[in-house]
Amino acid sequence: MSETKNETTVRTGTRQVEYVSVLDSKVPTGPIEQRWDKHRFEMKLVNPANRRKYTIIVVGSGLAGASAAATLGEAGYNVLCFCYQDSPRRAHSIAAQGGINAAKNYRNDGDSIYRLFYDTVKGGDFRARESNVYRLAQVSVNIIDQCVAQGVPFAREYGGLLDNRSFGGAQVARTFYARGQTGQQLLLGAYQALSRQIAAGTVKMFPRTEMLDLVVVDGRARGIITRDMVTGKITRYAADAVVLATGGYGNVFYLSTNAKGCNATAIWRAHRRGAFFGNPCFTQIHPTCIPVSGEYQSKLTLMSESLRNDGRIWVPKKQGDTRRPQDIPESERDYYLEERYPSFGNLVPRDIASRAAKQVCDEGRGVGPGGLGVYLDFADAIKRLGRQKIAERYGNLFDMYKQITGEDPYETPMRIYPAVHYTMGGLWVDYNLQSTIPGLFVIGEANFSDHGANRLGASALMQGLADGYFILPYTIANFLAQVKPGGISIDRPEFAEAEAEINQRIQRLLSIRGKRTVDSFHRELGKLMWDKCGMARNAAGLREALQRIPEIRAEFWENVNVPGEANDLNQALEKAGRVADFLELAELMCLDALHREESCGGHFREEYQTPDGEALRNDEQFSYVAAWEFTGDLAKPRLHKEPLVFEYVKPTQRSYK
Repeated sequence: MSETKNETTVRTGTRQVEYVSVLDSKVPTGPIEQRWDKHRFEMKLVNPANRRKYTIIVVGSGLAGASAAATLGEAGYNVLCFCYQDSPRRAHSIAAQGGINAAKNYRNDGDSIYRLFYDTVKGGDFRARESNVYRLAQVSVNIIDQCVAQGVPFAREYGGLLDNRSFGGAQVARTFYARGQTGQQLLLGAYQALSRQIAAGTVKMFPRTEMLDLVVVDGRARGIITRDMVTGKITRYAADAVVLATGGYGNVFYLSTNAKGCNATAIWRAHRRGAFFGNPCFTQIHPTCIPVSGEYQSKLTLMSESLRNDGRIWVPKKQGDTRRPQDIPESERDYYLEERYPSFGNLVPRDIASRAAKQVCDEGRGVGPGGLGVYLDFADAIKRLGRQKIAERYGNLFDMYKQITGEDPYETPMRIYPAVHYTMGGLWVDYNLQSTIPGLFVIGEANFSDHGANRLGASALMQGLADGYFILPYTIANFLAQVKPGGISIDRPEFAEAEAEINQRIQRLLSIRGKRTVDSFHRELGKLMWDKCGMARNAAGLREALQRIPEIRAEFWENVNVPGEANDLNQALEKAGRVADFLELAELMCLDALHREESCGGHFREEYQTPDGEALRNDEQFSYVAAWEFTGDLAKPRLHKEPLVFEYVKPTQRSYK
């Protein structure tokens, strides 16, 4: 890691943030369209006969992890792949419904690699690294061919060609899809590639195994410590490189669209071992979620953004209008997205659609219980295309909505409301996807890299597969070619110390025997984060959260009740460890949000907005990635900056009108 020292201090509220260096992203030079090809040629290679001498640990087996493990296994490396599910097929990637972007231009409607690059940089509100985004757009065209070859059943037009639909933030149709099950079908493609390598013996799979710590030896990532979730056994594993593909941390908010098992432990443990955390406050709020129905809920259900292709979003014009939607005439409906953003209409990016929904609900025009909902209405589309066509496109989503709400969306409009969905923040990585710890690579949602302050829909699957299939295999080889294979023993003191810390932490959690459940602490933290660091934030609320989070954390370690034993199946213990990490990460998220005195993408500071309520960036002071270093004191992380330079897409005030 190359850095330029530039020590200063930034005051954030009542705290001081030490700012010490400028990070080197290792972006290659030259014309942007040639950088990746040039870089690939200049990187070192590992001889095929030598690859079997190297061991690579891959933590996570969703789209990013499974594609990486399969590709590295196919190349001949010795791969150890870990997941906490009983099968890689249950990774949260299956929840991605709407599609995957690629610049194929099958519709001949003006798409190109450059336009996908432009839309992604603009959609991220100019807080992403240009070179990474252009590479992502380049690689996207290969992903579709790879997946088709694997048998992924993408939707097709009448003539047999692959079909496309539109997603928010784009005026072209570039999203490939498999009804509302795109993530599941892509994961099955990656899983069969992974299974082939498991059968071949190049990949060894460890299901129901959770990574609890990273082992760093002489400044380099050399292994992990895991817990068998069935037997409770703690085990050490050594490797020549470690890859984290463990997804995002949206569950810090308790209620989110993430599966309940999604957590931040792997990346947070790595952060505590020296990996910088990039832009932790950049959280995506998805506008198309089934509204909260009661205090008993433990998660939220997403309705795919693809529904906004044919569904029209509206609320009554009158405040407090409780009539059935069928009884409200057209003249008394406010199709607010179509009115405010005529160029993009209902397909504006997620952050803009979410804030607009919150605004109309705050005005008292929301629908459903508590007025926290807006209508997503398919009546016009059904009238125009017929019920059968809508069922072909979205049938499983309609069925899911009906099962959850008891309402038939063919007959009455869906009710939706924004919810926490994706995290653009994550461990900081350079152009090679390597963190600030040599030998630790981070891919997919677990890193911060490609989406800036707001991810465009259908880009998560694109990034996960791009990283796993087409980028990491080159960049990790470049690293391995410069180090000798093996030479590390799990008997080294670094492994023993990490294992001892884990056992001590587990015993401490089990010995407290307090009066509150793990879930009660998680719910309290989540509500605080949603209220103070959610869809809208302000300095006063963030300072309040920064005061309250350490208090909740202190009570957790004094009053949590974790029943059961360590050497057994113990889901309460699993949750306790994850919530303990959320209680630390939440403080960094709020600190990052407070220090960033601007609004951009999904990070909306109420003090910084345009006269018509849009996000107001401060490019002069905040056009950088905030990468935070753990110092041992949660209240005093050290800030490092990666300046963002825009050579091709000049930052402007984002407009979708």
